Amino acid sequence: MKPALVFDWNGTLLDDAQVLLQTTNTILERFGRPTIDLDTFRDHCDVPLSILFRNVGMSEAEVAAVDRDGGAIFHDTYEPLADKAGLRVGARTMLELARQEAASSIIVSNHIVAPLVAQLRRLGIDRYFNDVLAFESRLTQYKTMSKGERLRRYMEENDLKPESTFIIGDMPVETNIARSLGLISISITGGFVSETRLRAAKPDHIIHNYHELLPIVQAHGFF
Repeated sequence: MKPALVFDWNGTLLDDAQVLLQTTNTILERFGRPTIDLDTFRDHCDVPLSILFRNVGMSEAEVAAVDRDGGAIFHDTYEPLADKAGLRVGARTMLELARQEAASSIIVSNHIVAPLVAQLRRLGIDRYFNDVLAFESRLTQYKTMSKGERLRRYMEENDLKPESTFIIGDMPVETNIARSLGLISISITGGFVSETRLRAAKPDHIIHNYHELLPIVQAHGFF
C-alpha cells in the first residue's frame, strides 16, 4: 500500500510566516493599531484570520472592514509579498522522493485555489501534487466546506485509507483533522503558531524541517 501525504500549504510548505506577519502589521497600521512581533503573532494566530485580528486588539468594525469584499485588504496586501516566499527547508526533496515512490501528495488548504496553484507553478512544484483542495474564491473563503470535511470527502471518493495517510501542518487544526479522521498527524514548527501550541494539540509527531519527515514515514512502514 502506498501512503498519501496531505500537506497544508501556508506556513507548512510555503515559508510565509514572515509574509503573514508583515501583512498583519500592514493592516494593523492601517487602522492605527500597534504592530506585533513574530512571537506574539505565533501566540495568537488562528483561522479564520478574523480570529487573529480580534486576538491582537482590532474591533469588530475593523475586522468587518478587513472581511469586506472578499477580504480584499488582506489579499491585496498578502499576495504580492507571497510572490517572494520560498519553500520550507527540505520540502522540495521530500516531494521529489514522494513522487519517485509513487505516493500521493495532496494539498488541503484554507487558501484559494487559483493563487495557490499560481504559487506552485512559480516554485516549479505543481507536478508533484495529485490534487489541490482549497476554497474556490475570495468570496467563499471560510464560508463553505471546512478543510477537514473537504479532505474527508476526498478520501472517501479516492479510497484513501486513514492508516496510510499522513497530514502535515503548522497549526493545531491539522492535528484535530487527523484525530477526527484517524490519520497520522505531523506538526511542523516554524510556521504560523508556536511550538508550545503545536505540542499542546498532541500530534503524533513534531518536525522542524522536511529532512525529519522521511524517517517518520519509514518508521510507519513506507518508502
